[in-house]
Amino acid sequence: MPRKACYTPVAKRKSCLSLVVIHNISQTYITTEMERTDSIFQPPTNEKYITVLSIDGGGVRGLIPAVILEFLEAKLQEKDGKDARIADYFDIIAGTSTGGLITAMLTAPNEKRRPLFSAQEIKEFYLQHCPRIFPQDWRYKFRKIIKSIRGPLYDGQCLHDTIREYLPDNIKLGDTLTNVVIPAFDINKLQPVIFSSYEIKEKPYMNFKLSDICIATSAAPTYLPPHYFETEREKKKIESETTDEKKKIEYQTIQEKKKIESETIHEKEKIKFNLIDGGVAANNPVTILSRTMVHGK
Repeated sequence: MPRKACYTPVAKRKSCLSLVVIHNISQTYITTEMERTDSIFQPPTNEKYITVLSIDGGGVRGLIPAVILEFLEAKLQEKDGKDARIADYFDIIAGTSTGGLITAMLTAPNEKRRPLFSAQEIKEFYLQHCPRIFPQDWRYKFRKIIKSIRGPLYDGQCLHDTIREYLPDNIKLGDTLTNVVIPAFDINKLQPVIFSSYEIKEKPYMNFKLSDICIATSAAPTYLPPHYFETEREKKKIESETTDEKKKIEYQTIQEKKKIESETIHEKEKIKFNLIDGGVAANNPVTILSRTMVHGK
């Protein structure tokens, strides 16, 4: 779907932007160097520069990067029109914990394959829902002392319901409008799990719902319970038949040869995840981003 007339055609535009925003409290980093000559709907991945947006974790402090992104998006709209969105300008967006939620909301598509949320709407999401998800009255403080002994402070139901309301089940990792990287940590395997849209072609079984990924990366230890889900992948087993008798057969076609020589058995293998906040392994996803960009994964 082409942009409206208020946009300078991207193919004819070379807009160079260098911006660094660092906030010590939320540890939010926005770094971009870009020379855009390609379609905004699929940012270039082989240009001289790769545009990157990295958003750290921080719980309710996700409001801080949301405000910064709202300001950035407003400035981009002054240049390129009111329909401009953050996802149009970045090759890769990465986020951990609350940053992962912002990443998903920035890149989730609507039915017209445009961003489902503007940066302003993401800010409003935090203003509206954070007080409900993380109550702070005196009763909360008392419960915090008691529940910290027993287990997670929250059952996570409010967070789960809210995320699923905003990110429907039909939106998956492979649907994002630009490339995304969101880390989580598996407490059973004691290792990070990186959800990357790059890997969908090679690992289609990793094409999870964005809502599940957001719940997982937001499950801060002691505050929220781990998020458990599972998937299946195809496991191929080849059984070769190499008897002397079959070796003497003269095959009429390649198809016959394949049919006689081997039989492929398709089996399903379950993969289970029990995930918590990606900040346990990479609260600042820049390290993961660097590896992703170097290896092209």
